[in-house]
Amino acid sequence: MDVKVIGADCSNGMKIIKNLNKVERELDIPLHIQKISGKDRKKYQIQVIPTLIIENKVVSHGSVLSEREIKNYIKQFI
Repeated sequence: MDVKVIGADCSNGMKIIKNLNKVERELDIPLHIQKISGKDRKKYQIQVIPTLIIENKVVSHGSVLSEREIKNYIKQFI
């Protein structure tokens, strides 16, 4: 599953990546996590960071999702 975190270099982006790694272990689903700098947000036409994109669909921006919230989004794409 393709996952992108735009703003991975900010503290909240790092928290999302940490939660994604926990979810990956818990669900035993391989996630291809791309860590994208906040400087590249214009390339993706994103205004607010951190932004979480799963399978090319923006699921969250401007907030840190909990592990439970991330699981719910990932289950929608399975």
